[in-house]
Amino acid sequence: MSQHNIDNPITIRLGQEEIVIRRRYELASIANDFLIALWFLVGSILFLFPELETYAIWLFIIGSFQFLIRPSLRLISHFHIKKLPSSNWEN
Repeated sequence: MSQHNIDNPITIRLGQEEIVIRRRYELASIANDFLIALWFLVGSILFLFPELETYAIWLFIIGSFQFLIRPSLRLISHFHIKKLPSSNWEN
């Protein structure tokens, strides 16, 4: 099975230009990692201000939850569900 069949690119047209998204699971993983870093950075800064400590805690909880998403994305990228034509199900 070729890589093209496993992860078909997504093409978004913007006027005369196109955005082509390939390897979308890897892209989702990178975006997830970026958000984790952002939540922990902002949460760390908020801890400097006692009145914002509750917000800091929530950002750490969100970032920690996103750590669960990381292996899920890796696992999902290895499984692809494909709809079979109805003729394959007929006896």
